[in-house]
Amino acid sequence: MPKVENKVVRKNMRLRQDLIDRARKILGTQNETETVEQALELVAFRKEVSNGIRKMAGTHSMRDIFAEG
Repeated sequence: MPKVENKVVRKNMRLRQDLIDRARKILGTQNETETVEQALELVAFRKEVSNGIRKMAGTHSMRDIFAEG
């Protein structure tokens, strides 16, 4: 796995406040930045788990229901 650079950058995004508030409550985070970072980490982790399960099973018969849509 390639080395991940932990460079912090400023972003200006338009996000739905209701989704931020909901995620913050679920994650128990202290602020919006922490909420977005944890949500992004969960997405990356979910992909790693899915890839690991697929590799362990030795088949590509599993499908990523989150990628569909």
